[in-house]
Amino acid sequence: MKRFTLLALISLLLIACATSPTGRRQLMLVSEESAISASKEAYAQTLKPLSEEGKVDNDPVLKKRVTQITERLVAQAVQMRPATAQWEWSIKVIDDPEVVNAWCMAGGKMAIYTGLIEKVQTTDDEIAQVMGHEIAHALANHQAEKMSVSLATSAGVAAVGIASDRPGLAMSGAAVAAMLAIKLPNSRTAETEADRIGIELAAKAGYDPRAAVTLWEKMGKVGGSNPPQFLSTHPAPYNRKQTLEALVPEMMPYYESKQPRPIFKL
Repeated sequence: MKRFTLLALISLLLIACATSPTGRRQLMLVSEESAISASKEAYAQTLKPLSEEGKVDNDPVLKKRVTQITERLVAQAVQMRPATAQWEWSIKVIDDPEVVNAWCMAGGKMAIYTGLIEKVQTTDDEIAQVMGHEIAHALANHQAEKMSVSLATSAGVAAVGIASDRPGLAMSGAAVAAMLAIKLPNSRTAETEADRIGIELAAKAGYDPRAAVTLWEKMGKVGGSNPPQFLSTHPAPYNRKQTLEALVPEMMPYYESKQPRPIFKL
């Protein structure tokens, strides 16, 4: 029975796979539908106290600016993954000048904090890079992937403990987590993927891909010894700037295209 439990877990890990938009294999124990459902509830719970404090969408001019940029990005996201036209896309501007952050949950529930705009002094092109990157996380199903990794880690801890005939030698949860972390995509893998997808979305939406480089230059200068929240949730590999610079020539034809830039009304 113990051996069967471990074998069942291994079999589940082997078959519960998906492929990201860049062709990378992903562990998926949590369905995208489940992640979207959970995100919808989390989004409402996150925004409720902020709305009660009058901190959501209270600057009509800034709200319009962010929405117009995001609508062009979402239109490109839908072209990349047509099924996402059915998502309940939403963007909220949260008034907190001290928070430098933005995010997009599964299913297209987005937010950007005024601190990212004011402290970083982002241009429209740079805002497009931020939101394109966040939308890319949703397109690549990174939230469900992270939930799956967490679930696999918990299941792995239980299975290894059950499978051991000598409890004293059972692997600790930290050890199992470390083992799985070596084998599964980590946050930097997801970041690199989101950078690649995001800069393409922005360029196709008509935003200068060179802004991806200037954005990270500015981000690195904000906060000094107290880095902005965006950097803590989006860890940057040492060569991120160089990688983005290398992508710019490939993206420029999209940016310079004379094709109309569609919008997806939010």
